[in-house]
Amino acid sequence: MRYVLAVLAIAGIFVSTIALRIHYSTDAPPCSISEHWDCGTVNHSRYSELGGFPVAGMGIIGYTAILLLLVFDGRASRRLVVLASLAGLGFALYLSSIEANVLHIWCLYCVISQGIIAAITLLAFIRAMSDRRLRSASN
Repeated sequence: MRYVLAVLAIAGIFVSTIALRIHYSTDAPPCSISEHWDCGTVNHSRYSELGGFPVAGMGIIGYTAILLLLVFDGRASRRLVVLASLAGLGFALYLSSIEANVLHIWCLYCVISQGIIAAITLLAFIRAMSDRRLRSASN
């Protein structure tokens, strides 16, 4: 399970890097699909930064932190993976609500990232619960 989580974290870093590239790009975004799917509009909106720092950059940092916690795996780090992924999922849901209710435009990479962080959260929680059950059974 740890390796699956690590692969998902790497995928999250990759997707966030693409979104960050679009954020700083002046070229036409490759994901301008329709009037409801346009990464350029989302990644150039005023919501694409928080305190002057790109949201996609925060994604890179968050996924990297999760990956590092998985590399230095231990009982405490497993709990931290759950907490970090819950924080990431909460932030991704907040950003999705902005896409849905304010911008009325979706970013394909943002939606992919949300799927990745949701999968990480679910698997990290399952992993933590199974570890807990194993410890309880052995006592």
